[in-house]
Amino acid sequence: HRGDVNWPPRSCDLTPLDFFLWGFLKGKVYANDPQTIPELKEEIRRTINEISPQLCQNVIENFVKRMNVCKQDRGGHL
Repeated sequence: HRGDVNWPPRSCDLTPLDFFLWGFLKGKVYANDPQTIPELKEEIRRTINEISPQLCQNVIENFVKRMNVCKQDRGGHL
């Protein structure tokens, strides 16, 4: 085993989670400056529980729009 595998930055396997959720969570969780692992875990749980179904729907709709633009541009930059 050679260690971690680098995830390609333009992989076709990327999902709305890669485009939105991880950065969103990081920004919200660290805004409250958790000082311990239990505090960090609690902030993550709290932040995830605050994500509304409407926010998820908006993210998916935006992702689909971006993929359609990419398809129209034959894989060009978004």
